Amino acid sequence: MRERALASRLRLAVVRLNRKLRAQRTDENVSLTQLAALSTLHKCGPLTPGKLAAKEGVQPPSMTRVIAALEDFGFVERSPHPTDGRQSIVALTERGLAFVGETISVREAWLDRKLAELSGEEREVLARAAEIIDRMAGNE
Repeated sequence: MRERALASRLRLAVVRLNRKLRAQRTDENVSLTQLAALSTLHKCGPLTPGKLAAKEGVQPPSMTRVIAALEDFGFVERSPHPTDGRQSIVALTERGLAFVGETISVREAWLDRKLAELSGEEREVLARAAEIIDRMAGNE
């Protein structure tokens, strides 16, 4: 029963922290779904729309709309697939890369301010917890 209580507390804490971090945005016109797609392209590099949809856990038609909106913002561009003429490759533009970098900076600045409010001992506990959470998430 104790593990269940810990699981519940941890889940809620992670959800709340994630919600606070996601709220730290530089442009309210960019949806969280669009921002997630940008972040995936930043992390993984250029992808086909199908692979991007799979990584984001959405249907390809939904990702097509996301990509179109990101193209309108000038954040991504499509180029022909090198071996499959039926496909395209989606990549961040310089503007998209700058936008992702700015968003990361805003979120990390918010988190830095929150961490500065904690004691050294609390920050050490969080450093260890971050390692454990990463391991649990399979990101060793």
